[in-house]
Amino acid sequence: MTNIPDNQPGQEGSTPMKTKATQTPYDYYLLMQQLEEHGKNVYGPRFRIDDIDRPVVIKLLAYFLQDEAVAAAEGIDLHRGILLTGKIGCGKTSLMTLMRPLAAESYRPHMVSCRGISFEFSKIGYDVISRYSTNAFFPYTNVPKVHCFDDLGLEQTVNYWGNNCNVMGEILLSRYDLFISNKMITHVTTNLNSQELEEVYGNRLRSRMRAMFNLLVFSQESNDKRS
Repeated sequence: MTNIPDNQPGQEGSTPMKTKATQTPYDYYLLMQQLEEHGKNVYGPRFRIDDIDRPVVIKLLAYFLQDEAVAAAEGIDLHRGILLTGKIGCGKTSLMTLMRPLAAESYRPHMVSCRGISFEFSKIGYDVISRYSTNAFFPYTNVPKVHCFDDLGLEQTVNYWGNNCNVMGEILLSRYDLFISNKMITHVTTNLNSQELEEVYGNRLRSRMRAMFNLLVFSQESNDKRS
């Protein structure tokens, strides 16, 4: 039985965070230290995991390690993807990237920029939608590829031969169908909240996103990791 940090972030210089005991083979304190060290190696010495961010990081660790006990304790459904939202600079992209090596190969997300996908569409058209949905399977298998679509909502509605298309909306709708039929997992990072996502992509997609994702939200007090 291992103590994992509770969802009660402390302040620097204060007493340690409260802990709760959950049966798990993983040492989350050590994992947090290793993750921060790896982040420093990748992103530079200023990278850090603040106390206020630890509740989100624990959920991500439990998810990508497929730690059923801690995931259940944290309210995470391992059969859904992650929708990670928070203000600009809070570390969404860097954390999702750092989590990749923890996942088994078939669950390891391919990081894709939503803005880059919109540029792809403007060049090659509707084949981009199938590339990230109906054709997003490992070769010669029915095993779907996991994608993490980074910065959802920053892409523009683009035009291809006179036709406007909300490309990410169409990709996510297609991946929802494949989530139902083939258990295709999707992850998303975004600066937008639920209401803003609905304004951009409509109520139809928002209702499907509730089924597709575990919603993880950074605190508004989270520090800007870019400074």
